[in-house]
Amino acid sequence: MKFNDFPIGIFDSGLGGLTVLKEIRKILPFEDLIYFGDTARVPYGNKSKETIIKYSSEILGFLTGIGVKIVVVACNTSSSLALEYLKDKADVPVFGVIEPGAKKAVRVSSGGNIAVIGTSATIKSRAYSAAIYKEIASLESDKSRLFGAAFKITEKACPLFVPLVEEGFADEEITKGVINHYLSSLFTEKPSCLVLGCTHYPILKDSISAQIGKNTEIIDSGVETAGAVKDYLERNGMLKTGTKKGCESFFVSDDVEKFKELGGKFLGRPIENVVLAEGIK
Repeated sequence: MKFNDFPIGIFDSGLGGLTVLKEIRKILPFEDLIYFGDTARVPYGNKSKETIIKYSSEILGFLTGIGVKIVVVACNTSSSLALEYLKDKADVPVFGVIEPGAKKAVRVSSGGNIAVIGTSATIKSRAYSAAIYKEIASLESDKSRLFGAAFKITEKACPLFVPLVEEGFADEEITKGVINHYLSSLFTEKPSCLVLGCTHYPILKDSISAQIGKNTEIIDSGVETAGAVKDYLERNGMLKTGTKKGCESFFVSDDVEKFKELGGKFLGRPIENVVLAEGIK
């Protein structure tokens, strides 16, 4: 098999990365996709950096062992704490979800306030702030765009969002109450944009948008990451050959049936080809 025809590997701590897979599928319909959800050890957001690196490294080894041409770390916690380690270790390109979202935030905010919500580990890492300031610095190299001092970044941990989504409570009243609890402090900041700094959060996008207000643009890092992946494959001549619709395979570390049930809600379609991965639990 030609290297171009190898699949794209995608992984997350559980179900959330399916939102990234969904966006990749939209714009790369011919690519084969392999997804790994670490359902036995979800959530990652309350675990140490050392543990997250260990888990992420194991999954990277699993995917590259199957044979993939790139790996997308569709988990903000892993992207914030393990991405550089994975890039150094892997023999294929590795993409995270933080940098694409940060770049979009800077582009749309035009010097206004930026809000970021994510897991406790992602927020504690300050990875989004670092990525946003890095993008600002790159723009300020153009002397006509010295606007960095106008930016204010507010980051907020929302640790209950992931388990609520994973348990299928996305549309329940209790979840709307939790959203209000976490986001009410952001209202006074009047952010020009809000970055969904966890791949589970797009499932809550409508409810979050309703509470944060129509003047705040919601940025889905999954959408931006899919665009970055497509751009990379095109620029490096790595797109799959032919026009046959791409296939999808799913691996999990626990509870195949629950993944099928909830994963179908994430994708808006049934998931069938799910396999319990050996050696990761």
